[in-house]
Amino acid sequence: MVKQLAKPLNILLVFLPISLILELTHGAPILLFIVSALAVVPLSGILGDATEELAGRTGPRIGALLNATLGNAAELIITILAIKEGLLELVRASIIGSVIGNLLLVAGVAIIAGGLKFGMQRFDRSTAVMSSTLLIMAAFALVLPSFFNYAIEPNGAAVESLSLIAAGVIIIMYILSMVFTLTARNPEGMTREPAHVPRFSLGAAIGLLAVATILIALVSEFLVGAVEPMVTQLGISELFVGIILVPIIGNVAEHVVAIEVALKNHMDLSMGIALGSSLQVALFVAPLLVFISLLFGHPLTLEFTTFELIALLASCFIAAHVASDGETNWLEGVLLVSLYILMAVGFFFLPVK
Repeated sequence: MVKQLAKPLNILLVFLPISLILELTHGAPILLFIVSALAVVPLSGILGDATEELAGRTGPRIGALLNATLGNAAELIITILAIKEGLLELVRASIIGSVIGNLLLVAGVAIIAGGLKFGMQRFDRSTAVMSSTLLIMAAFALVLPSFFNYAIEPNGAAVESLSLIAAGVIIIMYILSMVFTLTARNPEGMTREPAHVPRFSLGAAIGLLAVATILIALVSEFLVGAVEPMVTQLGISELFVGIILVPIIGNVAEHVVAIEVALKNHMDLSMGIALGSSLQVALFVAPLLVFISLLFGHPLTLEFTTFELIALLASCFIAAHVASDGETNWLEGVLLVSLYILMAVGFFFLPVK
């Protein structure tokens, strides 16, 4: 366990007390946002380490599910706090940003890393295609309220009702996909080795998860509180912060774990994390946030901008195409990352409302 906590990434834990000091002394919002984001990074990494320990005690399917579920904890905490502050545009953007970030950036970097080391890497095509198909269906379910909103926009209550109904249907899709994932049989002849051997006790892993989650919640409150004054001072859009910065900050666990297992030639688990995390956001986190928003009096409707819709659907179709043949190479990873960079630049130059 000491070895796990001695990772180079954890040197960023020095920013944890600094963020607390800046918050208590009402420091500059830009500095507070940056320092808080840097503090979340190692905490997400620690959460990822503990998750990997738990995943190492299961098979590849449940392991990927654990990594995807717990890996999104940081972003879920950030978005709940953002809803509390009424930053609904940021929350909607972070939903889209998390999906495209996992499909293009996380998967892309993992494919590059594994491809440069092993050349062509293979994974279970049938599972990947099923996940990709489900992801495309989830994406369309998410964007349908936006399409119909053009006709029913004057009726705010109808838009909210449509979003709630869509969220309920998506949750049902999530539950059924969980049942299928955990009960489906592996293709005959497909063998999988464990990607990670547990190095410390179950109790220590659970304790580490709990501490990391609590600290992430604390620092995320500082981060969210600094968003509005920061975007005002810098002249950037809340949309860019939500679609690019928040997912990158909150998804460090997926980055680290997906790359590490790809470098161990466990592409099944790596692709499972990338696709699984996107599915978790689209099928679970997004509809969950819609229902949670009702508790704070800030109803979250599934109304996305045209740019967000294009980015989401394009990313899902491209990721599905990459996964369709059951093998990857470093060039495919480069193409995915390049597309993500182009999208990030485009969202950066969108005018502030």
